[in-house]
Amino acid sequence: MVSEETVRTTLGVVGNVISVILFLSTVPTFYRIWKKGSVEQYSPVPYLAAVFNCGLWVLYGMPFVHPNSLLVSTTNGAGAVIELGYLVIFLMYSDTRKRLRVALMMLLEVLVYGGLAIFVLTVVHTTHMRSNIVGGIGAAANILMYASPLSVMKLVITTKSVEYMPFLLSLFCFSNGLCWFLYALFPFDPFMAIPNGTGALLGIIQLILYATFYKSTKRMLAARKEKPDLGLAVMGPSTMHNGNANSA
Repeated sequence: MVSEETVRTTLGVVGNVISVILFLSTVPTFYRIWKKGSVEQYSPVPYLAAVFNCGLWVLYGMPFVHPNSLLVSTTNGAGAVIELGYLVIFLMYSDTRKRLRVALMMLLEVLVYGGLAIFVLTVVHTTHMRSNIVGGIGAAANILMYASPLSVMKLVITTKSVEYMPFLLSLFCFSNGLCWFLYALFPFDPFMAIPNGTGALLGIIQLILYATFYKSTKRMLAARKEKPDLGLAVMGPSTMHNGNANSA
């Protein structure tokens, strides 16, 4: 019979892989920024929030805060490095004003995170209390991050189009939430179970929306693609009738 520890470790390893894939899903965005040499209208807020969130869970997974949860630290450590890389690129291709604002936000995060780490390690003397403090803050931050696609879901329902809600991203969000929710059941960890259970639920809703509006999205995109063709078809006879040789 498979032991509880084996199941937990397996889920943690799978969760690490899925999480890293999820963190890397933003690479095309930053490739575009690098290619254009500008951050355009992209916001740094999601990446600032992700770095801080990852930092909290790195601290939470440490043996001196929450024993036997090192896999939580490894996946979020990888995430923090990836998100910091994104922020470095963001700083490189921002204008002076935006660069200063992002740098100040990063400094504030370092101060808050450092203050929290010093507090739990010097003032709080038991892993139970340390887990409650860091886990509570981390859970709240995680729920806020998982709730961020709500605006996109509203857009999907309003427009009846999933054009701006990529299927793979929704699938990996669901898989990530489900995997870490199951991990949190062996043994039960409410600080991980609640936010990741919420993430899995929101992921299911996104996949249902995708299945519901997939066909209508294809019809909309096809109609949009046909519009220029229709314009050319109408223009053709008119152009020929007027003896105009220009095709533009």
